[in-house]
Amino acid sequence: MSLEPFGARLRRTMDERGPLCVGIDPHASLLSGWGLNDDVAGLERFSRTVVEALADRVAVLKPQSAFFERFGSRGIAVLEKSVEQARAAGALVVMDAKRGDIGSTMAAYAETFLRKGAPLFSDALTVSPYLGYGSLKPAVELARDSGAGLFVLALTSNPEGGEVQHAVRADGRNVGATMLAHLAAENAGEAPLGSFGAVVGATLGDLSSYDLDINGPLLAPGIGAQGATAADLAGVFGAAVRNVVPNVSRGVLRHGPDVVALRDSAERFAEEIRAAVAAA
Repeated sequence: MSLEPFGARLRRTMDERGPLCVGIDPHASLLSGWGLNDDVAGLERFSRTVVEALADRVAVLKPQSAFFERFGSRGIAVLEKSVEQARAAGALVVMDAKRGDIGSTMAAYAETFLRKGAPLFSDALTVSPYLGYGSLKPAVELARDSGAGLFVLALTSNPEGGEVQHAVRADGRNVGATMLAHLAAENAGEAPLGSFGAVVGATLGDLSSYDLDINGPLLAPGIGAQGATAADLAGVFGAAVRNVVPNVSRGVLRHGPDVVALRDSAERFAEEIRAAVAAA
């Protein structure tokens, strides 16, 4: 039996816990900053501490798969355990793997992260549509069947993204807007929120020329270390701000390994975001 759709679970969890997503990004500099070795033992300690500190209180945890994959099978084992423990504590897990391929390969990626019972089953997966939105069909179909969701790269905050996402198609619409339109179609008629979201950078400034009302969540990296603040959200996302899932990684993680400090930092960000959304 499939889960309740991801969009419905996300809406409820954000309403209960506040709309904050915290990354689990155990890159070498953060491990060092926590006094940990850049090895599997350090990785395990880092990830376990973040989950212990935050999984019972934030809406979403977002492990960056690459930082686990670099340690091979033992790193993947740590990732599996982290996903399991985070979900057991009530956090929704968005696997940040940015997978994108075609045909049977895309289907295999979908099976890895979106099939109920898979060791790395996550509530949602980040995906890249730049082999054509239609290439994501296996992931879209499996996500629907399993009650999971997707976050599709649409308007990312990295400066290199513009050469693809701002490219103008023959119909006059740019590529980023095209991805948003596809997602709005996927989410049509869903309530209280569709399960197919977009990744839209919180650092991008005025996006009023884009229709962000896709009836789905907007995963928004850039709060904290990248320079965006909770106060910027309304100006960037406009009427769609209630569906924004702001992501903070280094801004919270730099306070580790102290569990209380991690929790305090996450709560400060969550309160600032709640206040900004309420005032919009």
